[in-house]
Amino acid sequence: MLKSGKKEILHTWIAETESLELAELKSFLNGMKKDIKAVENACTLPYSNGLAEGSVNKLKTIKRIMYGRNSFALLRNKLLLLEARKFN
Repeated sequence: MLKSGKKEILHTWIAETESLELAELKSFLNGMKKDIKAVENACTLPYSNGLAEGSVNKLKTIKRIMYGRNSFALLRNKLLLLEARKFN
């Protein structure tokens, strides 16, 4: 479904899944419907923001680990060092 590039398949899957009437999937489907354009774009477009999201997640994780112990300057230097190592 995700790799097909066709949003019609997505809508068919949503309709079939709704007909199952499973409580576990109802909340998931409601969330998908609230932002259906983003879900359609994820299925049809060849690019994503996964790389940016990964960098933000790494920053937040390091920030949480260092919370209350160090300064912003140290956090900044640590992130820059990690990014430099990734490209070497």
